[in-house]
Amino acid sequence: MGVLAEFRYRKISQSTTVNDLLKEFFRKSIHLCAGFIPLFASVNRSLTMILLSAMLVFYIAAETLRLHGIYVPVISRVTAIAARKRDQGKFVLGPVTLSIGILLALFFFQPQASCLGIMALAFGDGIASLAGKLFGRREIPWTGGKTFEGSVACFFAVLVSSLLILRDIPSAFALALFAAVIELLPLGDFDNIVIPVCIAGGALLLAS
Repeated sequence: MGVLAEFRYRKISQSTTVNDLLKEFFRKSIHLCAGFIPLFASVNRSLTMILLSAMLVFYIAAETLRLHGIYVPVISRVTAIAARKRDQGKFVLGPVTLSIGILLALFFFQPQASCLGIMALAFGDGIASLAGKLFGRREIPWTGGKTFEGSVACFFAVLVSSLLILRDIPSAFALALFAAVIELLPLGDFDNIVIPVCIAGGALLLAS
């Protein structure tokens, strides 16, 4: 156990340990799974929103119970594994803002625009965080610890996902640049709401 513990807390970058990376990978794997939402919505948009809303309500109830010392199978365990240091002893807000951001994109925007917004959230924000943990060396001032490497990863992730949907390089480039700028803002968990809504809105403006 001593060797394992030593490995888990070994630094792989200036401020990131193996344990930090494992937690971030687990958290962002949930983010990446959001990339399947547009596929489900293309089959039945209303049902997708209903199911996502039900999951949101269930999570809020489970997390509230966890904070009161009542263990909820699966959900409480997943939350404990994914929780960051800043989340210890607090309501873990990430899954709530993630669900709200996706629901807002689905409710207010047409399918293609909402798909672009959700993909930017799933891949742009998700990959940016992982790249920042793994390769981040140059912090960008006034961004709450965001790195140049993470921002570049966000840009290319959104560029590729947008290109696959739009088949238009200038529009995909504009959305990727917009997403990278938004991702730099020190919004905490609320970037899960801002990114999909702003990118979907930007996609509508580009299409008009």
